[in-house]
Amino acid sequence: MAPPPPPLAASTPLLHGEFGSYPARGPRFALTLTSQALHIQRLRPKPEARPRGGLVPLAEVSGCCTLRSRSPSDSAAYFCIYTYPRGRRGSRRRTTRTFRTDGAATYEENRAEAQRWATALTCLLRGLPLPGDGEITPDLLPRPPRLLLLVNPFGGRGLAWQWCKNYVLPMISEAGLSFNLIQTERQNHARELVQGLSLSEWDGIVTVSGDGLLHEVLNGLLDRPDWEEAVKMPVGILPCGSGNALAGAVNQRGGFEPALGLELLLNCSLLLCRGGGHPLDLLSVTLASGSRCFSFLSVAWGFVSDVDIQSERFRALGSARFTLGTVLGLATLHTYRGRLSYLPATVEPASPTPAHSLPRAKSELTLTPDPAPPMAHSPLHRSVSDLPLPLPQPALASPGSPEPLPILSLNGGGPELAGDWGGAGDVPLSPDPLLSSPPGSPKAGLHSPVAEGAPVIPPSSGLPTPTPDAQVAASTCGLPDHLLPPLGTPLPPDWVTLEGDFVLLLAISPSHLGADLVAAPHARFDDGLVHLCWVRSGISRAALLRLFLAMERGSQFSLGCPQLGYAAARAFRLEPLTPRGVLTVDGEQVEYGPLQAQMHPGLGTLLTGPPGCPGREP
Repeated sequence: MAPPPPPLAASTPLLHGEFGSYPARGPRFALTLTSQALHIQRLRPKPEARPRGGLVPLAEVSGCCTLRSRSPSDSAAYFCIYTYPRGRRGSRRRTTRTFRTDGAATYEENRAEAQRWATALTCLLRGLPLPGDGEITPDLLPRPPRLLLLVNPFGGRGLAWQWCKNYVLPMISEAGLSFNLIQTERQNHARELVQGLSLSEWDGIVTVSGDGLLHEVLNGLLDRPDWEEAVKMPVGILPCGSGNALAGAVNQRGGFEPALGLELLLNCSLLLCRGGGHPLDLLSVTLASGSRCFSFLSVAWGFVSDVDIQSERFRALGSARFTLGTVLGLATLHTYRGRLSYLPATVEPASPTPAHSLPRAKSELTLTPDPAPPMAHSPLHRSVSDLPLPLPQPALASPGSPEPLPILSLNGGGPELAGDWGGAGDVPLSPDPLLSSPPGSPKAGLHSPVAEGAPVIPPSSGLPTPTPDAQVAASTCGLPDHLLPPLGTPLPPDWVTLEGDFVLLLAISPSHLGADLVAAPHARFDDGLVHLCWVRSGISRAALLRLFLAMERGSQFSLGCPQLGYAAARAFRLEPLTPRGVLTVDGEQVEYGPLQAQMHPGLGTLLTGPPGCPGREP
């Protein structure tokens, strides 16, 4: 087997060519594709000295497709990319850019050239190698990844389902991903679903909600008899909840500026479209009753858990509930006596430190999908829902066309190109199915609109039958906690013990406690450590507020607060000595009493997309 080609420099041209525009009477462009960006230079009618929008970073691209004309006399093919650049006010706006491939005399030759560009761009977006000197054809692309989306329609301020339909589904459809969607109906529904899921049908499970739904999914995977294989299933998160801590860490790893709300969702959706998994540490938490659960985020006691649970009544405010809860918590600040013991990390980590549309023009052509043979679905892939979501696009036709364009479905088809390169009123474009759906991949036909309620799951779907609401069950995972003696027995001599009065104690795995709160700025998803942060009694309300304000920048450890402590550990034990209090795991309240936990490095896999340049927006 030949060795893979060496990595290319970011500025090395991979493809270069001349293209027309759509509509055909528009300007002509020279396109240059590198591993990091698509460079666009206008050639005619007049070259631009300083091209506007002439650099399209791949970090802003969700996907691409090839197109054709309905007019039999048009021998050109079309190459379209979907981008989400940041506007003047900092928010992202969906834009499409369509280029006419017309350098050859026949449609077949032009189509091959358009597909060469689309294939090369798709390979770069998905991290697939390009042949060093070989031909670039759609055969290089594997089948589209198959994702199961689990949506909590009540997430955050109740906007999760609306955001999913309006932003998430179009974007991942543009990326050419195959997906099905289920709305969760109650607490622990996601946990039940993944326990009975046929995992071979899927390449990833993505939650569209806050952190709580992913907690259910991971614990459901670890409850399965085949947990050792099941936990390897890549999981992802698209933030539509009030607590979006993991998404904040994913956003930071992707190189984006800190973001909240819809902006954070679009950033994480772009990263999901790029693909790529990363090892994820999971913390095994044993509670006082002997039951066990797994955490990807945090264990909290004191001020943080008090605010988390007491602010539940303000859930309608979204992430602002935590701000209000913090203010109320400061007004009634409590201290808690307890004992913290931990096994220090063998190697200590570094100390915590700190577009303009062209005028609308009439067109002689209407672009429509090339006909494609029907594709068969696997039973489970069809039974969940197959995304019966037609897109709201007008029935537009060219002046010489007697029939309107067909309505396109999201799964297997492409979204409408509203606000296209040629203006918002231009006719819609659609993907060439031979590029967007390689042979053997699932492809949906036309569907009726999805109902507002949750999709109905037929008995033949292979999914477990829904059961009434139940309490979270103890994990049945057989993974041993070899670093932990039984709860209540003496600890080994190499453990460190602290006892006293605490305002808060936080054991956190990733860097973020919230989308805009960086509790452990140096933490990584796979560092194998649990990061222990605590604040002892004696701190003033003003000083505690300064800590949380500094946490927005991850600079709280540079304030020199004497009550603030930190340790990196592989395992810990917490023994509350105050009779009443609140304990949370991943933001969910658990039984109050002694608990202990051990980190299991790289046990899970998180869909993160490619890493970016920390602290710099791509």
